[in-house]
Amino acid sequence: MIWARRAVAWETYVEEDQEAQGSAPSVEGQPRQASQHGPRLILLTALRLSASASSWERLGFPLTPSPKGSSFVAGGLTFELEAPLGERTGLTGWRFTSDVDGPDRVIDGIPTSFAAASAIGSAIASTVDPVLGITGVDHVVIMTPSLDRTCGAITEALQLPLKRIRDVGGGVRQGFHRAGSVILEVVERPDIDVVEPARLWGLVFDVTDLDGVVDRLGPDVVGSPRDAVQKGRRIATVRSEAGLGCAVAFMTPASPRDN
Repeated sequence: MIWARRAVAWETYVEEDQEAQGSAPSVEGQPRQASQHGPRLILLTALRLSASASSWERLGFPLTPSPKGSSFVAGGLTFELEAPLGERTGLTGWRFTSDVDGPDRVIDGIPTSFAAASAIGSAIASTVDPVLGITGVDHVVIMTPSLDRTCGAITEALQLPLKRIRDVGGGVRQGFHRAGSVILEVVERPDIDVVEPARLWGLVFDVTDLDGVVDRLGPDVVGSPRDAVQKGRRIATVRSEAGLGCAVAFMTPASPRDN
């Protein structure tokens, strides 16, 4: 997916993503950060990314060498970077930690791996970023030609129930799952061929000082903060020229009453 297409979609869809927003009720009647119920605890712990490591390092993410490239921890998630093949970049997979072991699999086209429950503590412990003030990953965006197909696959494979569906208009719908504190936002777009698989597309970091992040990175890297759809929150998007390989934005955190 080319960056120009990412930028248009980001402006159109990503700010509309919170399941607590809008008039439609939650499928289960639960607020966004309510505790998960059921026999399994599923947490998103890592994202795999084909991108230039130096681009992330320039923004202040401290990289550690790894067998296949490099990695860093931000917002409680581990980001595993691999060098891109040619010009192809993007999020290439994710890893979950659960209390029930399971084999690696492909969820509607998205390579998915699992870690043992013993890894939960270390994954959650590293949540404070001293450079950009990242406090968490607010949501991860998945693009798909079929909301029903992708949300059904996520529900079946991960046992993460669909919390809410939102009709944005123009043939665009959004569905929301939650893995720990991270929202999985599935966006159905009519311009994607129906035979295409779902794809991990982008993410939003919560930061303590959005204006400070924008000032530090500069206007060539990130756009000016603006009001988000979520009342009382603001968002700033990283420009495609930064070369991060996927859509990224920074957002002020939700207030405690929204949790």
